[in-house]
Amino acid sequence: MTDLSLSDIPGLVAELTLEEKASLCSGSDFWHTQEVQRLGIPAVMLTDGPHGLRKQAGETDHLGLNDSVPATCFPSAAGLGSTWDRDLLHRVGEALGAETLANDVAVLLGPGINIKRSPLCGRNFEYLSEDPYLTGELAAPLVTGVQSHGVGTSLKHFAANNQETDRMRVSVEVDERTLREIYLPAFETVVTRSHPWTVMCSYNKINGTYASQDPWLLTEVLRDEWGFEGLVVSDWGAVDDRVAGVAAGLDLEMPSSRGVNDARIVEAVRSGSLDEADLDAAVTRVLTLVARSRQAGSEPASFDIEANHALAHEVATRTAVLLKNDGVLPLEGATLESTAVVIGEMARTPRYQGAGSSHVNPSRLVSALDALAERGLQVPFAPGYRLAEAADEPEPDRSDEDLRREAALLATGRTAVLFLGLPAADESEGYDREHLDLPVSHVSLLRAVAEVADHVVVLLSNGSAVAVADWEEQADAILELWLGGQAGGSAAVGLLLGDAAPSGHLAESMPERLADVPAQLNFPGEDGSVHYGERIFIGYRGLDAIEAPVSYPFGHGLTYTSFDYTELDVTAAPVTAETAEHDVVVRVAAVVTNTGGRDGVAVPQLYVGRPHSAIARAPRELRGFDRVELAPGQSRRVEFALTRRDLSHWDVGTHGWALEPGILVVSVGSSSRDLPLRATTQLEAPVLRRPLNDHSTIREWMEHPEAGPALSHAMGDFAATFGPDSPDPMTAAFLMAMPVVKVPLMGMSDAITLDDLDALLARYGNR
Repeated sequence: MTDLSLSDIPGLVAELTLEEKASLCSGSDFWHTQEVQRLGIPAVMLTDGPHGLRKQAGETDHLGLNDSVPATCFPSAAGLGSTWDRDLLHRVGEALGAETLANDVAVLLGPGINIKRSPLCGRNFEYLSEDPYLTGELAAPLVTGVQSHGVGTSLKHFAANNQETDRMRVSVEVDERTLREIYLPAFETVVTRSHPWTVMCSYNKINGTYASQDPWLLTEVLRDEWGFEGLVVSDWGAVDDRVAGVAAGLDLEMPSSRGVNDARIVEAVRSGSLDEADLDAAVTRVLTLVARSRQAGSEPASFDIEANHALAHEVATRTAVLLKNDGVLPLEGATLESTAVVIGEMARTPRYQGAGSSHVNPSRLVSALDALAERGLQVPFAPGYRLAEAADEPEPDRSDEDLRREAALLATGRTAVLFLGLPAADESEGYDREHLDLPVSHVSLLRAVAEVADHVVVLLSNGSAVAVADWEEQADAILELWLGGQAGGSAAVGLLLGDAAPSGHLAESMPERLADVPAQLNFPGEDGSVHYGERIFIGYRGLDAIEAPVSYPFGHGLTYTSFDYTELDVTAAPVTAETAEHDVVVRVAAVVTNTGGRDGVAVPQLYVGRPHSAIARAPRELRGFDRVELAPGQSRRVEFALTRRDLSHWDVGTHGWALEPGILVVSVGSSSRDLPLRATTQLEAPVLRRPLNDHSTIREWMEHPEAGPALSHAMGDFAATFGPDSPDPMTAAFLMAMPVVKVPLMGMSDAITLDDLDALLARYGNR
């Protein structure tokens, strides 16, 4: 193994030829960086994640689709997000890091932390949440866990990659505030806390500029503002203009361009259109990645595959969200064989992960039927519907109607446990879903079984939200399993029988109708662009703002016990010019009590709202959460600390974070719509002043404590027409909304001229 230390890098950069430098900025094949044998610079491997290692076995092919080595397949990100469990995500990261290191891979490509703008995004199973705060809080420990083994992660896809349709060229048209408050904060959290080795830029354009060559995104924000010191790698095939990318801060193009872009870099440096210093910076970052990975790989590594499978089982029990339970769960294991039936091909052929580049070759795979058999339980089974990916698919001449009739006969007078969900073809990288519905065959099966069964329990396998409103009343219990990984079958059986109690909470809303989702007004766009016209109102923010009914709200999750929330306590400190961004401003505490008969996990959630804000706000936003294990009758006090940044919004006038004074509503409970504790407090802070210019309104000028009196004085008697004592309030309101420059331009007052206004601007403008 070639030794390469960080201290060697400056000397190596000086020795490299221009052609060698350019070659290091591109992969050598689909998965490896370039080597330079002359100087002892080795190649390292990057490979897909994020919920398991997908390392190709043998030679790599041009699309990276060859079979991969066996690896632990954990639940996908949609499920991981539903755990609301920072410690568990760190443990998953540690397991992923150990397998990555043992397979001599330098960087695991993940996690994916794009925000779920629409439930139709075909890759939502790879993303954690619709909420940027929750996403960042869970992704940061996952990254820390992976990198604790001396291998890197690749935080992706940076940024605003929220659909698969036209993803390689679509321009995301999004305003500054929305970017800063919704689509960038999770990246900022992970970069500043966990320091990922690499960040992967996305395919799409942002406001007309490809992410792969956007200096504002890759340098000004990522490096200059957030202090990122790692390497920026392209998504595979995301490069448009490689020379512009080097200048913007894109260090490594993947996969290999077969020398085409290397030659363009060389030509640009020689012609003077690319500064060689920018190329040297990129090369330095590539060599730094190589050096860091070689340090970790200097000793033989291994991992415990059985321990990782056990962890995958534990994680799958915590990802599951109990949406509904009318007392039927948990089931009684001792009488299960005589009282219950299992229906649905997915019990035999599990849908356990998504399709596309993240597809893992699992080290083991346990279906629900396997798990029952391992317990010695022979529960009657009927497939109920056809499933294209099923190896043991029913005979070709048997229709869904035949299978449905057979299942209903079996379910008569019993508790029917139905495994329903989305087939593999319904959601995948590369294309978006067209609707939220389960397959007709699945819903028809449910209706037929519900007519004859004593009880109906539905277990869902899907990678993102589905519509349940049309059929949920026919189910006594609904357990959302998501895509549960290789141990999802055993976890499902354990939850059904009460070995473990569900503790997951929704990380994405389940709307009743797709039409209620504000983003659907422009999804997935047209003519090469998609306009984020809903702005900050995505997910529960938008659904709550329009008071749309939901089947199950963001944060919802039941268990086999109950909880009570009491003793809300809120204290606020004044904010001054000296209050730093991360200084605590508000402290919140509450008491959570297990009021049921068995152990359980509560997930208290803290939301804040600004009901009298001068800017558009969601009714409430998540700003804190905890995970509390409680025995029956046990209580625990939970505490949250909110910083100035936590309570700030992005101010487009100053292009920075600003805290607005006024009333703050603090709510604590178990979901965004189940908040039994509520209190208001006054936030004392300096009044926000918009920078004044000649097109600022008269109202904006008058609200300034110094500029307002000066303008009023300059306008003389005319000021009385819009002042507090105006005899005509309607005219006053009309004038107050007028840009101040219109007064002299339209001759509305002889007392103030353009020169007078220029003098006022010189004194008070842009303050």
